[in-house]
Formats: sequence, C-alpha cells, structure tokens
Amino acid sequence: MPIRFGSTELIIILVIVLILFGVGRIGRIGGELGKGIREFRRGIRDTDNNGEKDGEKDDENGDEKSDT
Repeated sequence: MPIRFGSTELIIILVIVLILFGVGRIGRIGGELGKGIREFRRGIRDTDNNGEKDGEKDDENGDEKSDT
C-alpha cells in the first residue's frame, strides 16, 4: 500500500528539515545536488556519444572501420 502525503504532512516535514539543517545549509545541499545531477547527465551523454563513434562496426565481419 503506497504512502500518500497530504499538504499538511509535507509542510510539517519541510518545517522539521528547516529546523534541523537551517536555510543556508539547505541551499548548499540543493546546489550540490543540482551540480551532481548535471554532471551525471553530462557523463551519460558523453558515454552515449563516445559509444556510437568508437563502437561502429564494419560489415558483417565485426571488424572496426578503418579510414583506408
């Protein structure tokens, strides 16, 4: 059975988090989380792009393509 939070429960949780961490620290945590997500997406995108370029195969032999 999924847990469902109403608006009152969410407000209470947010107030508790503010009391525990403070406004400044929550801002830093959010910023670091955003940087981490951006870096993760960039890494996935780079891996996909590199995989397509480096992983191209030649014909049915499965040999790497050559420029010659």
